[in-house]
Amino acid sequence: MKFHFYKYQATGNDFVVIDNRDNKLSFTREQIERICHRKFGVGADGLMLIEEHPSLNFNLEYFNSDGSQSLCGNGSRAAVHFASQLGLVNGHSSFQAYDGPHVADLLPSGIIRLKMNDVSEIKTMGNDHFLNTGSPHYIRFVENIHQYPVVEEGRKIRYSDAFKPGGTNVNFVERLSDNTIFVRTYERGVEDETLSCGTGVTAAALAASLSGYSSPVNIKVMGGELSVEFKSSQSGTFSEIYLIGPAKMVFEGDLEL
Repeated sequence: MKFHFYKYQATGNDFVVIDNRDNKLSFTREQIERICHRKFGVGADGLMLIEEHPSLNFNLEYFNSDGSQSLCGNGSRAAVHFASQLGLVNGHSSFQAYDGPHVADLLPSGIIRLKMNDVSEIKTMGNDHFLNTGSPHYIRFVENIHQYPVVEEGRKIRYSDAFKPGGTNVNFVERLSDNTIFVRTYERGVEDETLSCGTGVTAAALAASLSGYSSPVNIKVMGGELSVEFKSSQSGTFSEIYLIGPAKMVFEGDLEL
């Protein structure tokens, strides 16, 4: 099997993206792992297929590097950029993702503003929090985040009995000044720290609002900067949630499996 691909990154979260509008390609879990392998494949945190949709601009099939599926916020932003390059969208877009339909705007500056689905609840677990922003996320506020053992501690929580069998993503968050937080994420499905996680920073921003941070929350990650806008209600629900940041094509090529 030989196919053409595009490599994208969105604040360091990287993806292999394929135009599959002719619906000719499908991949096994083992093939996805090989494509995403950083020694034997292209190397990526995930694989995305852009496909036809009967009523929206496109359908997005997203696979983590281990072949599992979930919503990926940064991947969705990269997909909107790629769909624009294909001529499927012009500024405003609508698409189907893992957790349902989404809309997004590609701004003249190149920034993508992605609307996330509403969040109905943030669970408090001791001093930590848990919520679902299209993917499950555990939030722990820490100090000295650059020295924090993200992989070691993240793996413990991800595989803990409380989240079996599916596990959870784990975010470690440091509160900074100027309505800013720094987020580092251990991603389920990648099984490592990634330079950025869109659904993770969204979850972290909403959790930070419980301690006085207001929309838009500015977010620093290892791969760059993002922001999250939202509206909150007295009942504890969140709506009008937007993940905002850049995405860029890095290179394109052909791969034979």
